Amino acid sequence: MSNLFENCSNYLFKNKHILLLLFLLPPLLWLGIIYLGSLIVFLFHSFFYLDGFTGKIVYKISLRTIAELFNSPANLDILIRTVVLAATVSIGAAIIGFPIAYYMAKFTSPKMKIFFYLAIMLPLWSSYLVRVYSWKLILAKEGIINWVFAKLHATWIIDSILSIPLIGGPSLSISYIGMFLVFTYIWLPFMILPIQAALERVPGSLINASYDLGATKRQTFYKVILPLALPGIAAGSIFTFSLTLGDYIIPYIIGTSKFFIGQAVYTHQGTAGNIPLAAAFSLVPIAVMTVYIYVAKKLGAFNAL
Repeated sequence: MSNLFENCSNYLFKNKHILLLLFLLPPLLWLGIIYLGSLIVFLFHSFFYLDGFTGKIVYKISLRTIAELFNSPANLDILIRTVVLAATVSIGAAIIGFPIAYYMAKFTSPKMKIFFYLAIMLPLWSSYLVRVYSWKLILAKEGIINWVFAKLHATWIIDSILSIPLIGGPSLSISYIGMFLVFTYIWLPFMILPIQAALERVPGSLINASYDLGATKRQTFYKVILPLALPGIAAGSIFTFSLTLGDYIIPYIIGTSKFFIGQAVYTHQGTAGNIPLAAAFSLVPIAVMTVYIYVAKKLGAFNAL
């Protein structure tokens, strides 16, 4: 027995690629069978359809469900609303995150940089639901934001904002503005860190050379810094865009009564029992993110990760 064990040990030591395969085999099987297998089976249901009379799934290959997805104005409204919100959150996170990332990369000492890393990552250590419900209280009519504006006798500002068509609502906690604020806050760390990593690679000598050649600060920013930071912005937007695209918890807690893709998938595969339509809805984020990642890769996003 000991000789067999010794022979096996020697063989694995000489063939390290087999040893590596043995270590990776269990997680790969789990990922391939449990996760990808169940996902593929679920997505394949989009080629089935629901019988209108019996309410049962008809297991025949058909494009009826996908046609229903894109022919229904209500479904198209859900798709457009979700994609627009995801794009808006990505743009907002980039605008807010860029100055923070730039300051971290170019103006902080190593010790101060550690402080910034902790400050950015600290919210991620708390529960996702706790952070969302905290924002629910902050944005509510009885929340601190309305209280501050009431003390300043400036509640008319919030009322004016909430009266804006499409993005307004009864209160900040029941409006697209509130959803945008919460989504941006939740995903902001995923935007700041890739931008900071990209800006770290920009040598200071390159910026100084731009100034020496007569460029103004604005020209240096638009011609030198921003193009070199673009891979980081693209990398961060992959996270913010995809996470917003599939989230269903924030729209349930903060949003209005109008559905988003995540809510549609959750409702159709659960309450409504229309698994084929839920699978068809799930295909849209996958298709959108495939195109998005391809474009981001062309912009060098993966070099900033």
